[in-house]
Amino acid sequence: MTTTSAAAAPAPAAASPLSLEVRPDGVAVVTYDVPGEAVNTLKPTFTGDLERIAGQIASNPLIKAAILVSGKADTWIAGADIEMLKSVATPAQAEAMCRAGHEAILRIVRSPKPIVAAIHGAALGGGLEVALACHARVLSDDRKTVLGLPEVQLGLLPGINGLQRLAERAGLQVALDHGLTGKNMRPSKARQLGVADDVVPVAILRETAAALALKLARVEAGPPFRPKRGSAPKLDSAALTRAALERNPIGRALLFQQAARQARKKTGGHYPAPERIIDVLRTYAEKGFEASKEVEARAFGELVASSTAHRLMELFFATNAMKKDTGVDDPAVQPRKVEKIAMIGAGLMGAGIAYVSLNAGIPVRLRDRDDASIGRGLKYVADILGERVKKKQLTPLERDEKLALLTATTDGSGLRSADLVIEAVFEDLAVKHAVLRDVEEHGKDGVIFASNTSSIPISRIAAASKRPQNVVGMHYFSPVHKMPLLEVIRTEATSPDVVATAVAVGKRQGKTVIVVNDGVGFYTSRILGPYMNEASWLLAEGVAIEQVDGALVAWGWPVGPLALLDEVGIDVAAHVGPIMLEAFGDRLAPPPTMARLVSDDRRGRKNERGMYLYGAAAKKKGKGKHADESVYGVLGLPVPRAKDGPPVPVEEIQLRCSLQLVNEALHCLGEGILRSPRDGDVGAIFGLGFPPFRGGPFRYVDSLGAAEVLRRIEIYERRFGKRWTPAPALVEAARTGKPFYG
Repeated sequence: MTTTSAAAAPAPAAASPLSLEVRPDGVAVVTYDVPGEAVNTLKPTFTGDLERIAGQIASNPLIKAAILVSGKADTWIAGADIEMLKSVATPAQAEAMCRAGHEAILRIVRSPKPIVAAIHGAALGGGLEVALACHARVLSDDRKTVLGLPEVQLGLLPGINGLQRLAERAGLQVALDHGLTGKNMRPSKARQLGVADDVVPVAILRETAAALALKLARVEAGPPFRPKRGSAPKLDSAALTRAALERNPIGRALLFQQAARQARKKTGGHYPAPERIIDVLRTYAEKGFEASKEVEARAFGELVASSTAHRLMELFFATNAMKKDTGVDDPAVQPRKVEKIAMIGAGLMGAGIAYVSLNAGIPVRLRDRDDASIGRGLKYVADILGERVKKKQLTPLERDEKLALLTATTDGSGLRSADLVIEAVFEDLAVKHAVLRDVEEHGKDGVIFASNTSSIPISRIAAASKRPQNVVGMHYFSPVHKMPLLEVIRTEATSPDVVATAVAVGKRQGKTVIVVNDGVGFYTSRILGPYMNEASWLLAEGVAIEQVDGALVAWGWPVGPLALLDEVGIDVAAHVGPIMLEAFGDRLAPPPTMARLVSDDRRGRKNERGMYLYGAAAKKKGKGKHADESVYGVLGLPVPRAKDGPPVPVEEIQLRCSLQLVNEALHCLGEGILRSPRDGDVGAIFGLGFPPFRGGPFRYVDSLGAAEVLRRIEIYERRFGKRWTPAPALVEAARTGKPFYG
């Protein structure tokens, strides 16, 4: 039993997240628990609260040592309060905040009595920085316990010396790796690297941390405790190699040179945070801790106030808000219980959907037409799980438990027990109608039928249903286990509880979910069409394949539109094109080049005949992607000469493709396909790769100004005709000057 220190120290302020109790053995238990919130974040009051608590620890003679714990069930400290950072107006204000954090954290570092972090749950960003400032760290071995510095994902860098302290304990390479990627570190890895002093079951976490704190207090019997920089990890061969590299000036120079080159390649120069992270660690390695603090404070100020960080923070808020969104406006609507899913179609999409379902703990019945198809689907799922075991993200036992949830069939057996049936069969309306009728005949009464179609309106599929209120679209993206978005499509007939159920299942599968109204191409496929169309028009104008793709990658897209066409499948695009043309007229008319490519049996990567070379032909050309020059002959175009620049300016290539997508997104908003600009931005970024630092189509229009976007589109309309008809929503926004985000 613990006893309060109220008699020995002033009581904390009522609303303070930090509180202190003293155990009979002299260990102070410092609890961080932000009132009224599900997770702990570092609030503006943290510096003052920490100073008060540190003063109590130092001055109270009953306290020998302290442990820092969380008052939340499954998180430690999940980083800084992003709302606080978003409200910062100037670089100077952010820099001052950073310097105040530096001073506050020194109260832990310089404590005359040891402070040990007892971590269960997520210790991320500023939370990990606080933990690294403590004199030791004990972690629970629970799967919920992770460490990480994810600031780079918000366009920021760690602001209370976390990079330097991680480098102190685990080396520069580890600090660069985690700082530049934002990836998580598991407890076992943390112990291996020397970041964690011990890893124990959560039941004994506090006692172990308290025992370690007392041990540290007794290290030097007599003299006061003197905090140390931290013990080095065990020197295995890898650690020795790392030490030799990092302590050698030439080795360090190569290390930072390589990090800078890789960061530049990954970001394209659009995200300044990785470069600043490298600057901080390079200064630390070459000039020491104090000099690096100065670099960090200036960089922190610059980054927090940058447009890149603001767009990424806005995206963070949007995705957080969507976690609470049920997909329907009526709060009384509740999702149905889904205890089993039947997946019809065991191809890459179907097997991928099966994987994310069983990974969420939902039993899946996988069905296809023959044993060979089923076998390929089962292997696909098993391979993903096997890769996770290899990366130590799962144990072999956990893999087997997940595989036990998956069964397969080539007939209708097992269908009746499914609450939700998802189809991912060939994009043919007659085939989908046949599957729907079969499900309604052999499935349970009221079963929900979801189609993974990417282009056929759900209402057309539901036309074959006896219960159209139970038909919904669930459009996943390939590869399903990696792509974060799920697009749920509702028709006028779809029941609200069916929509809410599809959204709930998507969230269980780990997806960010947007809900859109039915229409040809829905939202994501529809806005992708004009983007890829315009790239094809540029190709027909004589712009080289690599020039089109290179320009769009330089603008911030992860891959170019013609490379993406190979991935999607030229045959698939040709199949969808007429559907879009029928629905939207000349505005979505493809160039005649598309038909010529299909006639030449070019289907893209799947048959190694597309815009780029694949297989043996690609290997002959060496590393990297190489355009298939025979494409130009098929299109009746001369082969572009490598030394010639593009016949169209690079900026025009970038804007013509990207503004086509933006304009179509505005059409979708005006027609009621989208529920909100937020959903449109999230869908474009997570589903299609729209550059996150630009914020999505609607944030991009707001940043540029609707009048300026309209002016540019009208120039292209005069040059190219109907395919550049501006969206009425854009015309109205330009007229009123009202932004899409108020």
